[in-house]
Amino acid sequence: MRNDWKDLFLSSAGRISRAPFLVAAAVLISVTALYEGIVGRVLHWITGWFVYPVLVFCAASVLSKRLHDRGRSGWWSALILFAVLVVWPHPVGFLDFLFSLVLLWTVIELGVMPGEQGANRYGPNPLSPPAAA
Repeated sequence: MRNDWKDLFLSSAGRISRAPFLVAAAVLISVTALYEGIVGRVLHWITGWFVYPVLVFCAASVLSKRLHDRGRSGWWSALILFAVLVVWPHPVGFLDFLFSLVLLWTVIELGVMPGEQGANRYGPNPLSPPAAA
């Protein structure tokens, strides 16, 4: 199981279905909220330079694999992460509203819609049983 968690958060290759994606998203959001809740403003400024790149890398890996399951390029994760950056902690103006729509699309596309049936160019369907050798 250790390699599964490592692969989930540190590799962008392959595909993942909705359930592992939602679990990984909940873990990343929880870790981020816990970090921001515990660390003070000064310490946040110092440690954030180390913590946030790791969180962004892990988020990009998870997003890429889920996008692959939907038949999309993992590069779309850059737009999604940029949208999170723009609207965090809360949307203010019209541009933030547009990026909020990107995040709404993300929730529907990755959290609600099923993956592509069968294999696609990113690998086999993660829900199909492995082929017998």
